[in-house]
Amino acid sequence: MLKNLLLTTTLMLASFASIAKPIATDENNVMPLLNGHQIPAITLQDVDGKAVELDKLVAQKPTIFFFYRGGWCPFCNSQMGQLKAIEPKLIEMGFQLVGISPDTPEKMRASLNDQKLDYLLLSDTSMAASQAFGLAYYTSADITKKYMASLAVTNDLFTTPEGEKRLVLPVPAVYLADKNGLIHFQYVNPNYKVRPAPELILTAAELLVK
Repeated sequence: MLKNLLLTTTLMLASFASIAKPIATDENNVMPLLNGHQIPAITLQDVDGKAVELDKLVAQKPTIFFFYRGGWCPFCNSQMGQLKAIEPKLIEMGFQLVGISPDTPEKMRASLNDQKLDYLLLSDTSMAASQAFGLAYYTSADITKKYMASLAVTNDLFTTPEGEKRLVLPVPAVYLADKNGLIHFQYVNPNYKVRPAPELILTAAELLVK
């Protein structure tokens, strides 16, 4: 049994290594997946710690993935509220909403309860999905210290190629994919204060189902 477990773990790591993109030096140098690319086969955890495979999840129905920095980010919380407001229309069109962030499952559960959210949130503490989507980047030394001190961010730190410990975050992004995992729309903005308008997401969803 141990041998099989080690083999499975090795295969999962090899699979991730084959699709993972390097962590960008800053938010302006990320290399995100674009329209026409496939949703990567990455396994994350829901708020209960249960494994969720993205490729199997998207095969159930058209999906809107949105990457956010964490429940500590006011701009992310505002976006989550906007998505909650348009969720009924998206469900009516046959979509499911899925949020992904570096938050732990416990912190994500707090976000669900605080904002009374119904959609799925997935924990990406290892940044596996953020790297596979090409969204992960190292924050500067000053930002790392500031966020950990004033915003009480407790994410694990990553080691840069230069050997420095830094906070790694995803550039906020929205992806729309069909049941085959094909990306039809993506919005990626290095400026975390600017998020796509709900009307834009609804329009993109309407075009996809047509």
